[in-house]
Amino acid sequence: MLSLPVDWGPWLALAGLGLFHGVNPAMGWLFAVALGLHRHSQQVVLGSLVPIALGHAMAVAIVAAATLMLGVVVAPAGLTRLLAVILIGWAAWHAIFGHRQRLRVGMQTGFAGLAAWSFFMASAHGAGLMAAPFLLPICAAAAPGQMSGTASAVPLAVAAVGIHTAAMLATIGVIAIVVYKWVDLAFLRRGWINFDMIWIAALAGCGLVLLVA
Repeated sequence: MLSLPVDWGPWLALAGLGLFHGVNPAMGWLFAVALGLHRHSQQVVLGSLVPIALGHAMAVAIVAAATLMLGVVVAPAGLTRLLAVILIGWAAWHAIFGHRQRLRVGMQTGFAGLAAWSFFMASAHGAGLMAAPFLLPICAAAAPGQMSGTASAVPLAVAAVGIHTAAMLATIGVIAIVVYKWVDLAFLRRGWINFDMIWIAALAGCGLVLLVA
């Protein structure tokens, strides 16, 4: 039997990250609404959310799998430091070059195109990297005193990615429908939060915390 961990902090953090990614228009809801408006269909908006969520989940799952495998050969303290350096480096790269990386996907794209777009967007933003520090304590709870890459940690890692993705999917679903039916995209011209700057600060801040913890 898989026992639930006592510490709910990492789980809540992953759900919170999913909510943040869902609110960020670059992570999917803006594209879903644009497709719906282009094709004059609310069903297109709703149907677009599934491949967007799947692509995002795949990007996070790949990082989670890599983290588990590294946990077999790298001590927990060393793995934490490695993640810290990668997060800080990714924040610096994103600050300097991130605005130049824009994956172009046309309005005629299908399910596979949407999933691929979401995967590359989430990967470029470092969504999985940001989730990795919270996956470590979750997976460690599966087998205390052992390496985080043991098979017993896999179900917890899958559940963690699922919770993160579910939070993101629920968020983009609500925002996409509200914007499509009642708000329209014109409000973005009047001003919007700079999520890129918040994300860069979050990446760097998380990395610094891991270094000094």
